[in-house]
Amino acid sequence: MALFLPYRDYHRILDITKEDFEKMGIRGLILDVDNTLTTHDNPVPLENVTDWLSEMQKSGIKMMIVSNNHGERVEPFAKMLGLDFVSEGKKPLSDGFKRAINLMGLSKEQVAVIGDQIFTDILGANLFRIKSILVTPIEPEKKGFLHFKRIMEKPILQHYNKIKSKRRQK
Repeated sequence: MALFLPYRDYHRILDITKEDFEKMGIRGLILDVDNTLTTHDNPVPLENVTDWLSEMQKSGIKMMIVSNNHGERVEPFAKMLGLDFVSEGKKPLSDGFKRAINLMGLSKEQVAVIGDQIFTDILGANLFRIKSILVTPIEPEKKGFLHFKRIMEKPILQHYNKIKSKRRQK
């Protein structure tokens, strides 16, 4: 079960501060696109995402996008944000993460993955042994395989929230 649990969680990516990253020892971020930086298939980032990215860059945090999406989706979005990217990252497999870390020139201990999906972003980061940060999806998936995965995530999230609750009580 631990492979499916995030190192940290936040409601939105915008809620994570540079001070949070400093406390975690993070100098580089691997970012998911859909339902993390924007909604599915939306070419425009979530409001204030560009400001957040700029603030992180000014504080010295390196960032890259790693997405399972095709280059036609990822490349224009990444270019608009001024970020390097890996498309078809094959998450939860480690290839995309390895490529991103090498391009950033950082060690695994200095990097965190931020994403909205347990079975790709969180599992992949945990298998690769880098910090995983789960954000709440911007919008719910209403159909198809993504909707099915959200249903499968529910018991894991319930377990994770119980663990968090017990930690707070101590």
